[in-house]
Amino acid sequence: MSLVEVYLGLGSNTERELHLCAGLDALAGFLQNMTCSAVFESQPVGIKSGPFFNLVVSAKTDLPLVELSRRLKLIEADNGRYAQDRKGLPLDIDVLFYDDLVGSFEGLTLPRAEILKNAFVLWPLSLIAPGKVYPGVGKTLADMWANAQIDQVLAPVGFKWRGIQLTPASMR
Repeated sequence: MSLVEVYLGLGSNTERELHLCAGLDALAGFLQNMTCSAVFESQPVGIKSGPFFNLVVSAKTDLPLVELSRRLKLIEADNGRYAQDRKGLPLDIDVLFYDDLVGSFEGLTLPRAEILKNAFVLWPLSLIAPGKVYPGVGKTLADMWANAQIDQVLAPVGFKWRGIQLTPASMR
């Protein structure tokens, strides 16, 4: 299989730095050409919890969508996502885009609906792929973010992974 471009959304609201770094380390083990967005702190949406750290990753993979999804679930499980006694959401990893697939595939709907609903997904996406055209909509992610009317407050936060500052100083 040839390489396809994927975009993944990552979030955590417990031991946020620890779990996001663990998730990024695991992804780096099998994804190629990984690029990380700035990291944002956001208030929870749909659940009662402390604030989240969120970011988006773009990468290339030769994994079929089903296998990619399976590996993401294993990474989440390794970080306590499915533990009976878990507190909060240690790590959430969602497939946002898989190439330009549109539709439902093995229980996944692509592009992921949260892209258009949540600032903590659309803003970081627009930063790392401003010219990407949203399949079926015909607008770039940068245009969509510029015209978004999403009532959520995000705060860019300093965040290092493997010694690299992901959030530029100009944003903090």
